Amino acid sequence: MTQLSSYELACISARILDNKLAKEIMILNISNVSVVADYFVICSADSTTQVRTLTESIKDKIKENYEMLPTRSENDLKNRWNLVDYSDVIIHVLHKEERQFYALEQFWNHACTINEDEWMKATEELKDKLL
Repeated sequence: MTQLSSYELACISARILDNKLAKEIMILNISNVSVVADYFVICSADSTTQVRTLTESIKDKIKENYEMLPTRSENDLKNRWNLVDYSDVIIHVLHKEERQFYALEQFWNHACTINEDEWMKATEELKDKLL
């Protein structure tokens, strides 16, 4: 089993979400502004079915490739906001309307953003493995 840094796990999670057609994927480095985690990975989905599918894809691919299970996983009753917690990396999969309403990026605007080019480059050699 490969030990992943929180940065690697965040980038890999973003790549998995991208492979499954998540929208507006963002990685926030919150390590300097919070003790909750090192990174938030946030994405949008167009339907509750896609929210569920993206969430299950993250858990399945990380378990399959890295033998890691989330510390916890939560969802609201209508399946419009799912959270997958790997301790240092917390993944938020939100229906696009919830994403606009809760505006996590604005709340955490003092966090550093890992841009898409960076996380794509960091996972380039893994892209086929994570499909």
